[in-house]
Amino acid sequence: MPDPLAKWLGVHAWQLFLITLPLLGVAVGTLALLWRHMSRPFRAAPEPDLRRLLLALLLGFATVVAFAYGFAEIAEALGDEHALGHWDDTFSRAVAAHTPLAVQMTFAALTRLADPLPMVLLGIAVALLLWGAGHRVYAAGWAMALAGNAVLNHTLKLVFERARPIHEGGIVTATGYSFPSGHSSGAVVAYGMLAFLVCRLLPPKWHVPAIVAAALISVTAASSRILLRVHFPSDVLAGLLSGSAWLTACILAVAAALHHGRVRAVRQRGSDTNSTP
Repeated sequence: MPDPLAKWLGVHAWQLFLITLPLLGVAVGTLALLWRHMSRPFRAAPEPDLRRLLLALLLGFATVVAFAYGFAEIAEALGDEHALGHWDDTFSRAVAAHTPLAVQMTFAALTRLADPLPMVLLGIAVALLLWGAGHRVYAAGWAMALAGNAVLNHTLKLVFERARPIHEGGIVTATGYSFPSGHSSGAVVAYGMLAFLVCRLLPPKWHVPAIVAAALISVTAASSRILLRVHFPSDVLAGLLSGSAWLTACILAVAAALHHGRVRAVRQRGSDTNSTP
């Protein structure tokens, strides 16, 4: 029998999105404000060390892939994907039957926020701005974060090889494997990294708005994939999780490289002081 909860959520999916999005904005904004008041403001620091940054990103990439591959092997060995597949299918059918055309058209426009072409253009524009402002290692970190997520998502799709939901006649069509959602992971990484760079390089008044905007855009782009029926809910959840994992790895990599740069700068100052007659 169809899962009653999945059917109810699918029937009311777009209304639940409209209710949840502002609540999410308030929650993220509150947490960002608390974080800003409880943590010390970012201090000026040397540019991250590029070699350390690259090594940390490679380790983070390998870790995410290893965990995903292990999860796929366990799921296949257990053979327990039928319940999830049935839940996803019930939800998607309810969405198809109860989402008005105007809502679908709206989300067809919103999903472009994480389309490949806008992501590439955003990536190039931000990289050029960072490079032109002299933040060349930040530019490299930004580019590697976006490119790494694209490779990571493609790798995970090949690991799981899940077919997309049937969406003939839909406003938006998509091909290729379904799990995880590339739009969801791409939005989290791109807009999350952009918010991180804002927090690193711009005055504090921009920090909270950037974090809130990144969260809302990411959730909107991810939700659009469900409401347009090009992804199952579990695809989108997996995309959000894999994107968050890679974003965390990228931010930690930059932080580690920054720490190394600080330590090296302190040692250099100490060496110069000791060598002064």
